[in-house]
Amino acid sequence: METDTGAPPRGLIIIATVIAVALAAGVAVFGLMAGNSEDVTAGPLPLVPVPAPQAGSPQCAALIAGIPTELTSNGEKLGVRELAAPAPPSTVAWGDTDPVVLRCGLDAPPELTPTAQLRVIDGVQWLQVQGEGSATWFVVDRAVYLALTVPDTSGTGPLQEISAAVAAKLPAVPLRF
Repeated sequence: METDTGAPPRGLIIIATVIAVALAAGVAVFGLMAGNSEDVTAGPLPLVPVPAPQAGSPQCAALIAGIPTELTSNGEKLGVRELAAPAPPSTVAWGDTDPVVLRCGLDAPPELTPTAQLRVIDGVQWLQVQGEGSATWFVVDRAVYLALTVPDTSGTGPLQEISAAVAAKLPAVPLRF
């Protein structure tokens, strides 16, 4: 028995409902598979080149060959990150969303003065230069200058592990101002 109520046919309502549910499920599955939009590990890490006149030195080569392939930051293991081409020479990065970056062979930091406050870790002297959201720590008592940039959320693990590598590979020299 048909009645003229002006409503769409029952079959059309069922088909529309099934399509709507399928679309909602598809969007939900896509959202789960796409992951967090803040995930920046989609590819190699692009780094801006900075002047590093001694990046090709034997000291940088020795250090880069002896650095750890993994760093610990706040209890989390950070693996070496691939750098985008052209990668700056004597540069290594660890971690995904907030990487830790080591550069070797840089110019002396302008903040290095006779009155600058230095921190000694495993016999290596570091100068901290605070940035926005990160700090860059310069090794200032070796034949080449190094910079380790760590996010503010990082613990002391990267500094300790890189200090051990620096102490093992590069002999200390007097400070140069």
